[in-house]
Amino acid sequence: MSMVSDRTKKIISTVLYIAAIILVASVGFAAEGGGAHHPDSGAQMKDFGWRVLNFAVLVGIIVWALKKADVKGTLAARQVEIEKSLKDAEEARDSAEAKLREYSVKLDQAAKEIDELHAAIVREGEQEKSRIIAEATGAAEKIVAQAALSAEQETVKARNELRAEAARLAVDLASGKLGGAIKKNDHDRFVGEYLDKVVQIQ
Repeated sequence: MSMVSDRTKKIISTVLYIAAIILVASVGFAAEGGGAHHPDSGAQMKDFGWRVLNFAVLVGIIVWALKKADVKGTLAARQVEIEKSLKDAEEARDSAEAKLREYSVKLDQAAKEIDELHAAIVREGEQEKSRIIAEATGAAEKIVAQAALSAEQETVKARNELRAEAARLAVDLASGKLGGAIKKNDHDRFVGEYLDKVVQIQ
């Protein structure tokens, strides 16, 4: 704004200086010519003075309009505004690029964590599967062992009962209590059944 003011002052000073020179030259010219040759020199000087005044007023109006319009200042302000907008746009772009990099890193980290979580779930699933199979195998082995033990106990019990029955029958046969009641066919049948039971138990 100060530069425009200085320039305006220079223009006004130059215009006034030229107007003064023209005015002085006109007065000198009128003085040299004399009144005989130019009877209307006063009218001419008056007319010239009005012309100079009109010219000065015109120059003043032009200078005032230029100053009011402040074309240079407006252009400078517009340039500053454009530069500021460009700077803001560059800062916004840099900020957006920084955010993009930040989100890219976070996305990569999230993908890595998802992969690690998936691998952990798979490992846990395999471990759980192995544990269940081991428990089922152990339970089956216990059931088989229990069944074998029960079968062995039942076998021993059946053998003992069979031996007791065989001993009783043998005592009865030996004592002759069943001698009259048991025929030879019944005796053979009893012996055969006993032998079959012994074979089955073994």
